[in-house]
Amino acid sequence: MSFRRALAAVAAASLAACTPVFATAATFSAPAATRTSNETGGLKTAIFAGGCFWGVEAVFSHMKGVKSAVSGYHGGTLARPTYEQVNTGVTGHAEAVKVVYDPKVVRYDQLLRVFFAVVADPTLKDRQGPDVGPQYRAALVPMTPEQRAVATAYLAQMRASGVWQRPIVTGIEAARTFYPAETYHQDFAQKNPNHPYIRAWDAPKVAALREMFPTLYSARFQAG
Repeated sequence: MSFRRALAAVAAASLAACTPVFATAATFSAPAATRTSNETGGLKTAIFAGGCFWGVEAVFSHMKGVKSAVSGYHGGTLARPTYEQVNTGVTGHAEAVKVVYDPKVVRYDQLLRVFFAVVADPTLKDRQGPDVGPQYRAALVPMTPEQRAVATAYLAQMRASGVWQRPIVTGIEAARTFYPAETYHQDFAQKNPNHPYIRAWDAPKVAALREMFPTLYSARFQAG
């Protein structure tokens, strides 16, 4: 396949992914966690589902202390699912991002705060922004008992905070096999800054990260 044909195929596939709708990403004044995380022993991994994985990956890839953010599929029963299969909404998978981070630089509770401040609206069930279906649900997937304790405490704190006017529906899901998404989905926002969806929906999330959390923001995009 020629380069031009290959590029056209990738573009067509990407347009079939997250809906290119012009919208403004919502932000929230998520509170600082009262139950901070205490993680030792090197790099840690956590999984976050928050709608289209392009934006989730883009935000985490611009955070100090994040070593990699990989888009993929989590939570379903089908082995090695493809985007086309997950996009049906019947496999049980969610579009998700596996984040590897250095807890000496950024704590898990700080990742949670950023996630709920600029990435995901925790009051929406089976949708985020213009994307609708169970594959776009918001969910936390802690990988350790410490992460689970922090996530549980933070969700309770969010419910009592009064920041969100509707009930919090984001939940905690048990860790299952994480399947990396197709190559064209990886580092999508960095590689396709002029894609209509990225410009309308995900670039504002990264801008909000920079403005709301300047000490956590990194101008450098950490490729997955």
